[in-house]
Amino acid sequence: MNPLGLLSVALLTATPVLLAMLGETLTERAGVVNLGVEGQMLVGAAAGFAATHASGDPWLGLLVGAAAGLALSGVHALLVLGLGVNQIASGLAVLFLGNGLSSFYGTSLVGQQIDGFPSLAHAWTAHLPLVGGFLAQLTPTVYLALLLVPACGLFLYRTRWGLAWRAAGESADALRMAGRRPRRLRLLAVLAGGAFTGLAGAALSVDYTRTWVEQMTAGRGLLAVGLVIVARWNPWLSLPVALIYGLSEAVSLRLQSTGSTLSPYLLGTLPYLVPLVVLLLSYRASRRGNAMPQELAGVFRGMS
Repeated sequence: MNPLGLLSVALLTATPVLLAMLGETLTERAGVVNLGVEGQMLVGAAAGFAATHASGDPWLGLLVGAAAGLALSGVHALLVLGLGVNQIASGLAVLFLGNGLSSFYGTSLVGQQIDGFPSLAHAWTAHLPLVGGFLAQLTPTVYLALLLVPACGLFLYRTRWGLAWRAAGESADALRMAGRRPRRLRLLAVLAGGAFTGLAGAALSVDYTRTWVEQMTAGRGLLAVGLVIVARWNPWLSLPVALIYGLSEAVSLRLQSTGSTLSPYLLGTLPYLVPLVVLLLSYRASRRGNAMPQELAGVFRGMS
């Protein structure tokens, strides 16, 4: 596989993780941890696939998937912000709830196929034989995710709303003294994160696999939560970090297709092992740079 081909596969496989990372980054930047990302991705994948299967419109599927993720994240918001439940416990409850709901309502969808988005090949290869062919292999959700990276980065670091958003994650008391309501900002952050992670699940089922299988996220949601730490809670760094996962999976698929003597089960761990190693190597740097929002540190101290 040539480098451009490998990169295109990496971008395709990284897109759901990238979208989930952006959503969790927005949530954690406001001072809330949501371990329910995996469950939100699953309901987004199931709802998005069902909508696309029924309507034939993949854009509608992405929208419905985002709405499903947003709705489930509302449960987390209610438990954490409304009832004061421990954020870790609430996130795990949302994860299991999303797993169960997607499995129950997705039973009739197992094994079904959809067409997904039409190919962009004819639009690009006629004028750009080399680069156009590479771009043509990418799907609309990849372009959408790539656009959302600078959108989230500019929002957090170049707008007054983004400043208040980050302040909610650094010091809720200071934000209250400035006349803002951190709970309202955190509610928006949790819901926005839910929409992003639901969209991530829909991208997986509607655009990447174009089918529905129970628990098809296979840990991508929990991985995204960990990779947010590697990206230092920075949307601009989410893309290169997500590509670590995407390249690892692309290499794993490539080795399996070429008949590698390594066990396919071992090769299947590569997309998770490589980001884990990077996470461990970056942990000390992350602590030294004090990148974690201070309100998150309070969440984890409360567990000890």
